[in-house]
Amino acid sequence: MGSRAGPGGQGGCCGLCGLRVAVAAFLLALLPGRVFSDSCIWYGECEVASGDKRYNCEYKGPPLPLPKDGYDLVQELCPGFFFENVSLCCDVQQLQTLKNNLELPLQFLSRCPSCFYNFVNLFCELTCSPHQSEFLNVTNTTSYIDPITKEKKTNVAELEYYIGEKFANAMYNACKDVEAPSSNVKALGLLCGKDVRECNATNWIQYMLNKDNGQTPFNMIPIFSDVSIHGMTPMNNATKGCNESMDDVTGPCSCQDCSIVCGPKPQPPPPPVPWLLLGLDAMYVIMWISYTGFLLVFFAAVFGVWCYRKRHFVSEYTPIDSNIAYSVNLRQNTGEATWCERLGERFENVLRVTFTSWGAFCVRNPRPVVLFSLAFIAMCSSGLMFVKVTTNPIDLWSSPNSEARKEKEYFDTHFGPFFRTEQLIIQAPNAKPEIYSPYPSGADIPFGPPLTKDILHQVLDLQNAIENITASYKNDTVMLKDICLAPLAPSNNNCTILSVLNYFQNSHSVLDHSIGDEFFVYADYHSHLLYCVRAPASLNDTTLLHDPCLGTFGGPVFPWLVMGGYDGENYNNATALVITFPVKNYYNDTEKLMKAQAWEKEFISFVKNYNNSNLTISFSAERSIEDEIDRESYGDVGTVVISYAVMFVYISVALGHIKSAARFLVDSKISLGVAGILIVLSSVACSLGIFSYFGVPLTLIVIEVIPFLVLAVGVDNIFIIVQTFQRDERLQGETLDKQIGRILGDVAPSMFLSSFSETVAFLLGSLSTMPAVRTFSLFAAVAVFIDFLLQITCFVSLLGLDIKRQEKNRYDILCCIKGGEEINSVQHSESVLFLFFKNIYSPFLLKDWMRPIVISLFVGVLSFSIAVANKVEIGLDQSLSMPDDSYMLDYFSSLSKYLHAGPPVYFVLKEGHDYTTLDGQNMVCGGTGCDNNSLVQEIFDAAEINSYTKIGYAPSSWIDDYFDWVKPQSTCCRIYNTTGQFCNASVVDPSCVRCRPLTPEGKKRPQGEDFMKFLPMFLSDNPNPKCGKGGHAAYSSAVNFINNSEVGATYFMTYHTVLKTSADFIDAMKKARVIAYNITKSMSTEEKSYHVFPYSVFYVFYEQYLTIVKDTVFNLSISLGSIFLVTMVLLGFEVWAAIVVTLTIAMILVNMFGVMWLWGISLNAVSLVNLVMSCGISVEFCSHVTRAFTVSTKATRAERAEEALSHMGSSVFSGITLTKFGGIVVLAFSKSQIFQIFYFRMYLAMVLLGATHGLIFLPVLLSYIGPSVNKAKARAAQERNKG
Repeated sequence: MGSRAGPGGQGGCCGLCGLRVAVAAFLLALLPGRVFSDSCIWYGECEVASGDKRYNCEYKGPPLPLPKDGYDLVQELCPGFFFENVSLCCDVQQLQTLKNNLELPLQFLSRCPSCFYNFVNLFCELTCSPHQSEFLNVTNTTSYIDPITKEKKTNVAELEYYIGEKFANAMYNACKDVEAPSSNVKALGLLCGKDVRECNATNWIQYMLNKDNGQTPFNMIPIFSDVSIHGMTPMNNATKGCNESMDDVTGPCSCQDCSIVCGPKPQPPPPPVPWLLLGLDAMYVIMWISYTGFLLVFFAAVFGVWCYRKRHFVSEYTPIDSNIAYSVNLRQNTGEATWCERLGERFENVLRVTFTSWGAFCVRNPRPVVLFSLAFIAMCSSGLMFVKVTTNPIDLWSSPNSEARKEKEYFDTHFGPFFRTEQLIIQAPNAKPEIYSPYPSGADIPFGPPLTKDILHQVLDLQNAIENITASYKNDTVMLKDICLAPLAPSNNNCTILSVLNYFQNSHSVLDHSIGDEFFVYADYHSHLLYCVRAPASLNDTTLLHDPCLGTFGGPVFPWLVMGGYDGENYNNATALVITFPVKNYYNDTEKLMKAQAWEKEFISFVKNYNNSNLTISFSAERSIEDEIDRESYGDVGTVVISYAVMFVYISVALGHIKSAARFLVDSKISLGVAGILIVLSSVACSLGIFSYFGVPLTLIVIEVIPFLVLAVGVDNIFIIVQTFQRDERLQGETLDKQIGRILGDVAPSMFLSSFSETVAFLLGSLSTMPAVRTFSLFAAVAVFIDFLLQITCFVSLLGLDIKRQEKNRYDILCCIKGGEEINSVQHSESVLFLFFKNIYSPFLLKDWMRPIVISLFVGVLSFSIAVANKVEIGLDQSLSMPDDSYMLDYFSSLSKYLHAGPPVYFVLKEGHDYTTLDGQNMVCGGTGCDNNSLVQEIFDAAEINSYTKIGYAPSSWIDDYFDWVKPQSTCCRIYNTTGQFCNASVVDPSCVRCRPLTPEGKKRPQGEDFMKFLPMFLSDNPNPKCGKGGHAAYSSAVNFINNSEVGATYFMTYHTVLKTSADFIDAMKKARVIAYNITKSMSTEEKSYHVFPYSVFYVFYEQYLTIVKDTVFNLSISLGSIFLVTMVLLGFEVWAAIVVTLTIAMILVNMFGVMWLWGISLNAVSLVNLVMSCGISVEFCSHVTRAFTVSTKATRAERAEEALSHMGSSVFSGITLTKFGGIVVLAFSKSQIFQIFYFRMYLAMVLLGATHGLIFLPVLLSYIGPSVNKAKARAAQERNKG
């Protein structure tokens, strides 16, 4: 056999392609008959065939004894020939050549000993068998004169190799499943010359024996038969199945490398069966039946009461009410008040007296109160000097104590932070697909538009231009080479660039490289690309080009990472190219991080302005999302300002009751309105300032949402105070301060109720583990409470001053100018809205026939909302957080459309595992002898059902590649016999010897000190043509050492499948955690426990969605519970009233979920903040009306509900609904999608639902089941009225 006759793709023993079989058969027919005995067809090496490959010398004679210096080689390679005097048909040089050519196949196939045994058997028989002439037939020779001895010799230029079909199939079956761990592909994909799916026993052997593979010096034509043909007896040696042991030392191949060892392929569990009733969604059916049942019972009760009333009472218009014919002065006051009623009355009285006195004090002493308020505001707001704004998404959405955050921290500290990613997705809209016709034969192969040579040259120009981008940071020049990931540095400083151009070494000349003549192109970039997508780690493409596929940075470029838009695994059909520049990230090194960000800024600017009509480019940098969110925040400032301006103008105008045009400037309350608004904004500033003092960072949600919330709460209170005053008439002998004090005594308890219940609800909401929700809740609680304090102090004083101005007929704003004579007091007036509520709306709503309709409609809407609540989507589409005109929208679209691989995922085994023992190794590795439930094997099994597990590929396993690398049969692990230092496989030096002896003991896995001795060598070894298993590029960061003496934490990397939606990302994280949990469980024993966790860069953002439902239920339940307790206490221990309020707010929240489902709003941290806020705003809609109902002393519930709605309804409607509605409509015009969806839609929903429930449903509900009149309160009211 020739000097370089090598099998396979990367330095294989022999090759395929040459003279056709028909020609070979014709030549065979011309040969004379053969006489079989122990005879050879060649011996020794002759002329150079090409490069350093030689022909073998023809020799027809008996096998010759092998010189003693070849005994070690024959024992190592072909132990079956080591008997008697070792007479063979090969000399020592041929054996050495065979060994050299088996080095790379050894690295890939020796994972499965029986596969490699069969493989070596094929080439031992070919090279050295003493029975060569039985199955080898020389069909072509050439003459050769030895230049040294001048002896005439004959080169064997072509032969036929008769191989048993049984042997060929058995060899293929033993090898077909063997994995190449560092490449995530089957080993045959690297050795077959075809896609692994098209590889079979026949074409694999044909390829290895053909000289066109670039490794074989001459053609060897395999002929497959199990019976003698043409006088030849096929080589049909015994084989070993991959499930058979080679000897007592070596076990069968692992499950990962031999599917029949595994048993049946793992099957994903069946998808959950949808919950159906009567063939329909169960929730729909249950709620429909429940609603129907409610209607039957409810209308039966209404009809029964109506019949009872007709029978016992004369008037058919008497209200349907349990308090029928009761009167405050008659039956309601009969009997003793309970202790609870008396306690409630006393508490109510304390509040009334306190607020009355306080109000009078503020009106009498406006200047000190206002000055003190301003000083308080200034003191609190000065904290804004220390304000910090958090835009880091991790800090916004992930709790520091969350599992994903801790795992990220662990990964970053042990392996370095996950690299920053700069990515381009490129299409060629003007190019057309082209057809490639392989030489000399083969089906035509289509190539997608971006894979035409002209486009590839243009893309390479773009890639080179990006490499040359220069940025400046603190007078330092920053280029890609300064910040990029260079895994082989310092020996190889080339940047990692994941690009299809790296198959061509990022070189225009290599891309143009072709071999051919004037008639045919034998090999060019088409054939090279087709080879490289099958064998990305190859250092020789085995076409006539012999160009490497391995990237210039020393690692493989997987085709699924650099091409997109193809079908199946037909990479040649790609419609997009993906170029990724991984950039080093820095853990706690701000300076280096800022340099990377400075370069990214220039990168974004460059690509934005890059002009090439032939290329359509979507792109993203690591900083892009944060930049665009920042830009969006500033871009929406105008919209928010207009929104608030609309509300300000409305408030300023609506507060005044203008009686005539002449008194417009006197009766208007523009100054007071502006002051009220400034108080609201001051409370927000105070809240921000207070927390800034304590170093609590602000978030964009706080800045955008809290002013809206506090404005809703604050403006409502302003309208209640002012409008109550405007409707009130000053009593005889009553001064202004006493009048305002009395009014404040009436309304302040209601304001206190709403504000305090919201404050407590928000404070308890801060127990949430989600940072965005917790921060919002804290800031909101303080802002709402400060707003209340400022309103009952500063605003009351300012109201007193404004009334005095009005009584003196001074103009609003221009208070120095008088508009006429002074008046003693401002005449009470009732606004049009108040009269509408009092005379039209309230009586109409509470009519007997109207109330059942209202209840029916609201319960129907509630039933629908409950039915769809569990169908609200969870997650947040990244594109929604971008402005409408963002370049990132195009990138997200391309990402979803073209990418074929998901994010990388690392399965991390924490420190504490002992890799130096056989048991410890078996728990982790995936090769021969490893446990069937080992770490690598379980990830491999998960990848087998990737549609379920979302694990796309078998893992890269450093430990399995290390075992292949360290084998004594391989030339990878060598040391200088003088110094004991590592000697790279490419070094030619006689003092380099193998690390471990070629003995049965040496062939075992290294354990103990040996394991630790050679592992650092493996991790520092660069891949080269002699040894493709060097671990520096693939695994240099995968193993963490403790004191350089033991292995600490390690990881095993693979990729998720393509993840497009939030649901995909959430499911991928869930499944990865289940896999890690199962691995942890299977590895742990009673004596020792281990911990494996999965880590991917997106987990820290999506972990919130694993618990978002629980968090939502927790936050809203806490809020509702606190509202119930506070309402019960502040309403004077009215338990039933508190239940009614809580029930109504709960209905609003449930209906919010119905709106979210209808309007396509997903549940996430932003919408959860809005739900918590809607809980607070709902208190405003419900508490004032309910309190007015409880203090009313009218005869019946319906009358009390009507009075409460008349007095409070108009203030709530004008104070919240109209104010908010104007501001919300403006948000619809925002450029930001997140504003349009999560603010415009949700705010509109919460205001409309709050208004309808508070002003329609709640009064009707109170008219049916509201609490009875508190006897103690009724008597107290009677006494006050007498006074």
